[in-house]
Amino acid sequence: MFVKRRKVANFNNNSFLGNSNYENGGDAGKIAAAAKTRCGKHKDCAGNVSPECLQVATNVTEQKHNVSREVRGQNLGLCRGFRGCTVWLTGLSGAGKTSIAFELEAYLVSKGIPAYGLDGDNIRTGLNKNLGFSQVDREENIRRVAEVAKLFADSGVVSICSFVSPFAEDREMARKIHKDADLKFFEIYIDTPLEVCETRDTKGLYKKARQGVIQGFTGVTQAYEAPDAPDLRVSTEGMTVRESTLKLIKLLESEAIIPKFLKEDEPLPELFVAESLKTALEAEAKTLPALALTEVELQWLQILAEGWAYPLKGFMREQEYLQALHFNCLLNEDETLRVNQSVPIVLSATEADKQRLEGVSALALQYGGRTVAVLRKPEFYYQRKEERCARQFGTSNRAHPYIKMIYESGDYLVGGEIEALERIQWNDGLDAYRLTPNELRQRFREIKADAVFAFQLRNPIHNGHALLMSDCRRQLLERGYKNPVLLLHPLGGWTKDDDVPLPVRMAQHQAVLDSGVLDRDHTVLAIFPSPMMYAGPTEVQWHAKARMNAGANHYIVGRDPAGMPHPDKDLYPDGNLYDGTHGARVLKMAPGLDSIEILPFRVAAYDKSCSQMAFFDPARKQDFDFISGTRMRTLARNGENPPNGFMEPKAWQILAEYYQSLQKSQ
Repeated sequence: MFVKRRKVANFNNNSFLGNSNYENGGDAGKIAAAAKTRCGKHKDCAGNVSPECLQVATNVTEQKHNVSREVRGQNLGLCRGFRGCTVWLTGLSGAGKTSIAFELEAYLVSKGIPAYGLDGDNIRTGLNKNLGFSQVDREENIRRVAEVAKLFADSGVVSICSFVSPFAEDREMARKIHKDADLKFFEIYIDTPLEVCETRDTKGLYKKARQGVIQGFTGVTQAYEAPDAPDLRVSTEGMTVRESTLKLIKLLESEAIIPKFLKEDEPLPELFVAESLKTALEAEAKTLPALALTEVELQWLQILAEGWAYPLKGFMREQEYLQALHFNCLLNEDETLRVNQSVPIVLSATEADKQRLEGVSALALQYGGRTVAVLRKPEFYYQRKEERCARQFGTSNRAHPYIKMIYESGDYLVGGEIEALERIQWNDGLDAYRLTPNELRQRFREIKADAVFAFQLRNPIHNGHALLMSDCRRQLLERGYKNPVLLLHPLGGWTKDDDVPLPVRMAQHQAVLDSGVLDRDHTVLAIFPSPMMYAGPTEVQWHAKARMNAGANHYIVGRDPAGMPHPDKDLYPDGNLYDGTHGARVLKMAPGLDSIEILPFRVAAYDKSCSQMAFFDPARKQDFDFISGTRMRTLARNGENPPNGFMEPKAWQILAEYYQSLQKSQ
């Protein structure tokens, strides 16, 4: 039989132990502690409500802040706009309130949105530890929480409260506190059946209630007043915490509390024309003026069309170009959210192209005389090449191979949304490896990967690389992941002339997998179609962002990623364009990479004491041999073998044959 809530004018806590609700933990010892004679309103009261207890301060005046909500919204968190509100989760003990609340908190914080979870147990051990479980104390418990949540919300924080709060009157009081402050309040009913909650019973409270140890337990001997019209009803039966939390996220998005983020289970938007509209677009393209693409620009078109650079919808307009160049980020459509985009993705045009095409509503993009896409509402703007190069590369030295291309390109850039006619194929025997971000996401789901760690490389794999990748998997397993999967993702776009060509690298990578040096069952080998810019810490952010779009949630960053020797080798003591440590350090601080964890690169070298690659130990540095790329190339050209254990033999043979063929051709 349920105990109904009742109102009394005069009371003592001892008489209300039967109305206690120990959903927030508790045991017989807590009941005894709550039974101390006091009114619940005043610490030293003898027990009965007295005039002293009823006194309240009257000489108080609300003080107005100098900072408005609008100003807070512009400066608090990574997402612009005021987002303060309270999400109030109510339901039986064991319904899943706290799990969902903390999952939502983690999600919002990962997106740069200030959020904080106010949990019943935590409040009872701090702010409200002087309250028992009488009717008045419990009412005061909810009132205090609501007032604190209001302050959090007023500061711009998404306040997430998880309390059984079984009485509709108390929840309505909490809502009114927010309504009076002109703050949004969302009542979320975690509607989990009593029998399911009892099977969970992680705190053993239902068992104690059934045994009579705890009296007046909600759902057992005390009624729970379920909300009649909650803002959202969530069931946790047969659902994961993440699936249940997603319902709350969608509610907050629909209420414009948070921006709409791409979910893990949603397809990445691509820029290909729908199949039903393809014929019409092809016919339209024949009537449009055309602009020719270089091979590198075609590679950037592929990047855009497949979604690697999401949320970009085409080649950058000047506004987007300035954001990428000066802030390494883009603002979303409503300018509330910054996403990482450290490199400009642009299309060049000559003065003659500008005069011929400016003012047209659309133009056809062609490669080799064939239309590959249509660009809508083109915007032409001047390309200040020195500014672009100095900001992107830290130098404008024309001996840098990508900078050389920029200076040889047209004086103007043209931006606009694109519609790609079809998937770009290179017909080099490697297209099967060119998986799109959506295809990679699907592959990871099929093999049930619960963590994906990506390794960016443009060079052949030696056993030191393999050691690093295997060690990362070991670390993830130790952290509790069941099936971490490696995305072995060599860069497949343009590279400088002295880099190993893609077909050779892919054959070498396959040999490493065939030998078992890397575990094929837990590795996905695919090609990343981006051109290489050799832009150091700026470019490495792009490499991580693109893999994040493809579903990776961990990223291995090495020494001097995307770096190269300085064209003026005498300018810096080490001869390099970038400090070898800066790429990894910048990546850990970069904004907009919220869904990917950066894994540090551990230096590996050849350990002569055991004839294999091992992590470098400074205490016995004399045992280690650092085999440079120059030395490796020299050995390969001369037909010599590296030390045993440096590289898988079949993989070395492929590399050696390539370098020897170069020598013969010269």
